[in-house]
Amino acid sequence: MSYIEQIDKNNIPQHIAIIMDGNGRWAKQRGLDRSQGHQAGAATVRKLVEHALKLGVRYLTLYTFSTENWNRPIAEVAALMALLFESVEEEIFVKNNVSFKIIGDMSKLPDNVRDRLNACVERTAGNDSMSLVLALSYSAKWEITEAVRKIAAKAKNGEVALGDIDEKMISNELTTCFMPDPDLLIRTGKEQRLSNFLLWQAAYSEFYFTEVLWPDFDKEELYKAVYEYQKRQRRYGLTGEQVTKDEKTE
Repeated sequence: MSYIEQIDKNNIPQHIAIIMDGNGRWAKQRGLDRSQGHQAGAATVRKLVEHALKLGVRYLTLYTFSTENWNRPIAEVAALMALLFESVEEEIFVKNNVSFKIIGDMSKLPDNVRDRLNACVERTAGNDSMSLVLALSYSAKWEITEAVRKIAAKAKNGEVALGDIDEKMISNELTTCFMPDPDLLIRTGKEQRLSNFLLWQAAYSEFYFTEVLWPDFDKEELYKAVYEYQKRQRRYGLTGEQVTKDEKTE
């Protein structure tokens, strides 16, 4: 039985975040160049957008390129930037009524890549079926540091009092302020760590780790992850009995 047949359509995670790991290893296993692994990974992204949309996911955030990735070999970084430029196919977003958004330090991207990405963000801003969010040149530590700097500047200028600084204010200064925190965070490729991704936002996310390499992460793997998510009880620090009681009174 397919996992799609076992999924509760009334309990779909509204925000799924994914650490797409394993492109290089996938290519190596096949005697291919790492760039070909990234190309296969980009093809997986295009398919996954439509699968997530059909499930009813509202936000899909993909860890595409971290700040640490700039330290990779120059040829690989150049290939990734070229792939980013080529992969932004606006017709995919238009056809599916999907908006395109970016989080991260865009200032480090090549001008042609940044301009093309920003143009796609602007042209799809009115689409409202789902938001595809790419984390590019992204680091959670960078993001939190920038938020602290902004709040500190406001405090220095007398715009906010120290006592007014709370979790909500910090969240509002993060690059992800336009969307809810992820319900489900998936990492492919066997590794089990966050790698500096959404450290603040993932405080109460459900984690799902799989050995499947990213290019092989198909719709059935997505359905499996959602099915496993639905088997869990999200307690947010409460006891299981408290959550069950709250659910019965709703």
